[in-house]
Amino acid sequence: MVDTEARIQSLREQINEHNYQYYAQDNPSIPDAEYDLLFQELKALEEKYPEYQSPQSPTQRVGSEPLDGFRQIKHKVPMLSLDNVFDRSSLSSYIEKIHERLKADSGLEFVAEPKFDGVAISLFYHAGVLQYAATRGDGETGEDVTLNARTIKSVPLQLRGQGFPEELEVRGEILMPRAVFNAINQSSEAAGEKIFVNPRNAASGSLRQLDPAVTASRRLHLFAYSVGYFSGGGLPERHSDTLKLLDSWGFATSRLTQKVAGDSGCQSYCEELSGLRPGLDFDIDGIVFKVDRFDYQQALGFVSRAPRWAIAYKFPAEEAVTTLLDVDFQVGRTGVLTPVARLEPVFVGGVTVSNATLHNMEEVARLDLRIGDAVVVQRAGDVIPKVLRVVPERRPDDARLILSPDQCPVCGSEVISIEQQVAIRCSGAWLCPAQRKQSLKHFVSRKAMDIEGFGEKLVDQLVDKDMLKSAVDIFSLDIQDLLLLERMGDKSAAKLLKSIEHSKKTTFARFIYALGIPEVGETTARSLASNFSNVGALLNASEEELQTIDDIGPIVARNICHFLQEPKNSDLIKALLDLGLHWDSTEAIEGTADSPLAGKTVVVTGTLTRFTRDEVKELLLSSGAKVSSSVSGNTDLLIAGEKAGSKLLKARELGVEVINEDELEGWLAE
Repeated sequence: MVDTEARIQSLREQINEHNYQYYAQDNPSIPDAEYDLLFQELKALEEKYPEYQSPQSPTQRVGSEPLDGFRQIKHKVPMLSLDNVFDRSSLSSYIEKIHERLKADSGLEFVAEPKFDGVAISLFYHAGVLQYAATRGDGETGEDVTLNARTIKSVPLQLRGQGFPEELEVRGEILMPRAVFNAINQSSEAAGEKIFVNPRNAASGSLRQLDPAVTASRRLHLFAYSVGYFSGGGLPERHSDTLKLLDSWGFATSRLTQKVAGDSGCQSYCEELSGLRPGLDFDIDGIVFKVDRFDYQQALGFVSRAPRWAIAYKFPAEEAVTTLLDVDFQVGRTGVLTPVARLEPVFVGGVTVSNATLHNMEEVARLDLRIGDAVVVQRAGDVIPKVLRVVPERRPDDARLILSPDQCPVCGSEVISIEQQVAIRCSGAWLCPAQRKQSLKHFVSRKAMDIEGFGEKLVDQLVDKDMLKSAVDIFSLDIQDLLLLERMGDKSAAKLLKSIEHSKKTTFARFIYALGIPEVGETTARSLASNFSNVGALLNASEEELQTIDDIGPIVARNICHFLQEPKNSDLIKALLDLGLHWDSTEAIEGTADSPLAGKTVVVTGTLTRFTRDEVKELLLSSGAKVSSSVSGNTDLLIAGEKAGSKLLKARELGVEVINEDELEGWLAE
């Protein structure tokens, strides 16, 4: 038996090494036939001696039953997006600013990496063993795709070598090679099945399959590009050296990555990779430049939801000429009508484009756009289709003017102009099914009433069946109503009703935000909740009173008053309260006067270990504080977590009081 166990372990080590050479190093070490013999021998031994089976064995990548759905995983460190530049001069300006901020010479080193056009993923390891894999999601929370990620042979189930931190989160991009993409589409087309539009969509759809066996058949690939979180160990002082470590631990890193110096090095890399792009087996849509030294990264810090120490240079957008067939008007949640161009389908930047937003009628006039025109369509940043300009010499004699509608295309209500704005709006409000759907989707969303399981498709069904006329009807639904819907069983219906009942206990700020008042986002809703003790006080507030609140100007104050003084809206609010929606009456003002945080303007920066950012904000606001995103002369307090960057430096320069997470807990306890 000892010999058998030793042979199994030896086979696993050999196969893992061959996988590493093949997928991470792109350097196959043995012929495929020889590899297959080793794999089949290991599989046979594990089946014969199940006591030696291990989830880390290369034979166990596939084998799980299909899932019913994906659970949510909160990232230990947010997966932020990058700011973009779209031309070489903007890239030079960015690099110049970095040199100025760091007071460094023109030879500052960057790591230049291909910006792969795939799906971002987070892989979390404990003691070198893969624990879970999660998609980026909204940056804070992603979907658990562990079973599917395990099927990807370039994803290490167990790290090679040693020296890795006890806890390690590795980030990368999941891609579908072009050769695989073409083969799948050829097979699907021959079978009369739907084909994928581009490799990115194919990778995304493959990674989110409920059956891991389907994901395994799609032959996806991972390129690792950074470490997001680690503890119980250290990393090098440079990003370039960290990539080398990831390579040694079994991850595939891009062979196209280079360390370059200054603007001249970055510009040369742009030229080089642009030339290589057509022949690559993976789609890329740009280049990512990262400051190499981690201490410089920390000093540069972050702006909004993006790091200052990295930038994405997006390849020039692709353009194509097509014909404007018609213009439709879509109705949004607040009733604003947006003109949408219906185009003769054209292939641009890897996708077929048939629609493009025209933003508003002022943009239509600026373009001098008419139905029947030949137009130049651009995918700005390889993402958003846009009508760039008209080709006037190709305008047909029967080209038609685009007129602003007098009536809502959905409900027929009068369309009105909005004072001091270019937008036009349907006056139908909740009577308009389009507004009703969007308003309801907003009302049940995570940052509003947070009714778990109440998704967009469910709202569509209920409105289409005339079962939801307003938010009030949500709380009158019963199990018989829900069982009439598609794909709704007894358990799902009971679970949804429980979520609806649970949502009745909310916060004043969430309730205000859920109402969908024009121009009132989360921050403004919190400000209103902090300044008014109850709904009655808010309903009776004047425009002048509202304008005394920070960040509320004349237009927002007017929108709030118009919304709250509209009888159907005030009736809706009262009806919701009568149904039992409630919150802690002390959340807004009462009980905060004695708080050490009352009235203070607070900024949070760095990585927190015991709180999420949303939790800290809620706690601070409930303690009477005002939460800001930037440090200024008006800042009273900075809460600094781990890896605090430029905000901490600025706070010290301005003499702002700084506390850590332990001190925060003490203050909150008071």
